[in-house]
Amino acid sequence: MYLAFNDLVKLFSDIRGIKEADHHYVTVTDDAKAIQTRGLFIPLNEDSGELLEAIANGAIAAIWDKKKQLPKYTPNHFPIFFTNNPIEAVRELLRFYIENMDGEKAEKMNMTKFAFLNKKLLKENKETYDIAVMLEKISKINSIDNLERRG
Repeated sequence: MYLAFNDLVKLFSDIRGIKEADHHYVTVTDDAKAIQTRGLFIPLNEDSGELLEAIANGAIAAIWDKKKQLPKYTPNHFPIFFTNNPIEAVRELLRFYIENMDGEKAEKMNMTKFAFLNKKLLKENKETYDIAVMLEKISKINSIDNLERRG
């Protein structure tokens, strides 16, 4: 399952650019320098790079911090999803993706590649952005939340 434009519309109400698209995102990354085929760019800090470079490397949409100025060169039609907290937006995006993937059992399934490569961010948070590890952590959190709600 690829992450789709309509999925992001469900998560982020503040949108600029094209409002109806049949985009699907093959790559989600915080690294503007990375080749991001049909990418969703999420700059998490200054080391993430410039939106222009992300677009040049294949980004077709971005999740953007409301507190930061959007570059003037941003194309009017380019989809921008605004958030108050980019790191929390990544968490929401992963939770949404995991919940919607649950139960898909195709032998050869198309999957969005999540690639968070910002080494400085990783050191500061002492966390990993490896999708498998993140999925496991989110699954555990969801399991605990479900147990607490039932009790």
